[in-house]
Amino acid sequence: MRRVAVVLFNLGGPDNQAAVRPFLENLFMDPAILRVPGFIWPWLGRFIASRRTKAAQANYALIGGGSPLLELTRAQAAALEAQLNAAADGAEYRCFVAMRYWHPFAAETVAEVQAWGAEEQVLLPLYPQFSTTTSGSSLDDWGAASAKAGLSLPSTALCCWHSDSGFAGATAQLVQDAYLKARAELPAETPLRVLFSAHGLPEAIIKRGDPYQWQVEQTVAAVVAQLDLPTMAPEGLDHGVCYQSRVTPQKWIGPSTEAEIERAAHEKTAVLICPIAFVSDHSETLVELDIEYREVAEKAGIPGYFRVPAQNSDAGFIAALAGLVQRSRAGSRRLCSFAGGRQCPKAQPGCPHAKAAA
Repeated sequence: MRRVAVVLFNLGGPDNQAAVRPFLENLFMDPAILRVPGFIWPWLGRFIASRRTKAAQANYALIGGGSPLLELTRAQAAALEAQLNAAADGAEYRCFVAMRYWHPFAAETVAEVQAWGAEEQVLLPLYPQFSTTTSGSSLDDWGAASAKAGLSLPSTALCCWHSDSGFAGATAQLVQDAYLKARAELPAETPLRVLFSAHGLPEAIIKRGDPYQWQVEQTVAAVVAQLDLPTMAPEGLDHGVCYQSRVTPQKWIGPSTEAEIERAAHEKTAVLICPIAFVSDHSETLVELDIEYREVAEKAGIPGYFRVPAQNSDAGFIAALAGLVQRSRAGSRRLCSFAGGRQCPKAQPGCPHAKAAA
């Protein structure tokens, strides 16, 4: 059978306290993240990392000292591999994990793919929405590592799957279950609002044509369209999109998650937070959403604060990933979206299809 390597890309995270500083240096020294002139970029990246290390170590201490992201991503890879091989479509699949800012780095995973003897590869960023700062950076990093190691295979890169029906349906089910559970714990007269929270980006990156914010909005619309809530108000679901995790003094896209929580508290409305751009638990969900924003909500006097679980290895989510891999292989494109061709408006030159056509 043809050996197909499916490479899952994710951010990565420090596995212990000593790894926090080098992880942050890798993050902030990525030119896709820190958009400053080249002569200042290495110095500034190290400076920001040094300033953030102590606070980051304190955050990771709250969840055992390190990030669970690698363990959770490997569990997703194992579940996806089993699902793909159960399809018996004439291929043998093996799923690999490549992290961007901590081990296993792309070069390590390239060596694993070579050692296995892969004959084809599908590149699958675990970011539903494409951004030059996430999927774009990971795919470029993989390309550089592959070229250096001499790995050249027939390849399909899946750039985005923000509105894939399988992904939206699986996410809607998680939202629906959490909504009904939260609704059951609240007095009937207390309104409940769903806040779809995504990692933010500096506004300047979006203005340069990065499609991330548009794709986040498409994801939310696709998920809401698949909800079936008998307790929902006649006018529809009370919901909004917001952004978290600001890390630089620049103006970031908004509204911020914190501001939306405070607004809901002022309106005496409970909130159900759904991480809409994260498909695995890590510090942004386990610390920022579960601890820090809960404290903000309680201090503001909110009548209820709840969170939708991340997808992690949810069966519906893994089935959606398997479908994306199979459809990507069935097509003829080296670069594809969940629907085949380009999905972003032409006003967004940050779409990878625009770069590929240049």
